[in-house]
Amino acid sequence: MVEKNGVVLVLSGPSGAGKSSLINRIADDIGDYYFSISTTTREIRDGEVDGVHYHFVDKEEFEQDIKDDYFLEYATVHGNHYGTSIKPVKEALSKGKLVIFDIDVQGNTAINNRLGDITTSVFITPPSLSELRRRLVSRSTDSDEVIDKRLKMAKREIQRTSEYDFLIINDDLDVAAEVLKQIAITARLKIPTDRINSFVQKWENI
Repeated sequence: MVEKNGVVLVLSGPSGAGKSSLINRIADDIGDYYFSISTTTREIRDGEVDGVHYHFVDKEEFEQDIKDDYFLEYATVHGNHYGTSIKPVKEALSKGKLVIFDIDVQGNTAINNRLGDITTSVFITPPSLSELRRRLVSRSTDSDEVIDKRLKMAKREIQRTSEYDFLIINDDLDVAAEVLKQIAITARLKIPTDRINSFVQKWENI
């Protein structure tokens, strides 16, 4: 009998790799899931919705949650705090959901330290740095300065690809989506260490 497990799927990769497009492609085919939303202290922007794009909080609340150890991971970027609260994650896991994270390499390390026995990680990237540059320029949402920063970050992150369970080179969206779908389905079969240990104890006593 296969029991429904609450498990984690971490997706990392440079901005422009197509992570959001891939998630949208497979959303209807991977069962019940929860997409983890970051908490931030930055100001809400036009068009953003609290609880949909981010959980928006003030600096005092964020720092209290740090003291209370409520974050799986957190960082300060350009003077604003960003973090992944463990509270909604635990709730989703308790319901047997696939919890999906879109986080950077540091976040992947932090989540593996806390939830490594139920975590499957995937690094998603375009086939080359030049293709990444082309995608960032063509979407016309960032200044040249921001694009340069994203490319420098991508060159640092690609060096840590070996820390992930899977690598998806997104040069064909349909193919990449099919691969990610299979990984997500397989991730659900991962069994937590405590349940493995419980099974072993029962097995030896029968």
